[in-house]
Amino acid sequence: MILVDTSVWIDYFNGTITAQTGKLDSLLGQEPLAIGDLILTEVLQGFADERDFNQARKMLTSLTFVHLGGREIAIQAAKNFRALRRLGVTVRKTIDTVIATRCIESGYDLLHSDRDFDPLARHLGLRVVL
Repeated sequence: MILVDTSVWIDYFNGTITAQTGKLDSLLGQEPLAIGDLILTEVLQGFADERDFNQARKMLTSLTFVHLGGREIAIQAAKNFRALRRLGVTVRKTIDTVIATRCIESGYDLLHSDRDFDPLARHLGLRVVL
């Protein structure tokens, strides 16, 4: 299962051509893709136009839905954050630590274009696409 991060969805909906949006475009309808609850919120809150919001909502809610948090993921995300901090790395956004931790714990691959995930891949085994 591939979880697609907010960073890729925003570029995709804005028509920004990147390696990640190209990969997403090739995966849609071909591979099982997932969206997390917090990712869904982040993406949808960016739409000013009601019609665009509804089209995106319809498309995104057709994907596999993943609850990113919960007690055990919250605790493990804190442990992961602390482990990275001991290595001298501070992840800028808590939500990225939660997303990465859910992927690590559930065996999901992550499609992203956010450098905050790089140390989670390098040091904690986060599997990334591309």
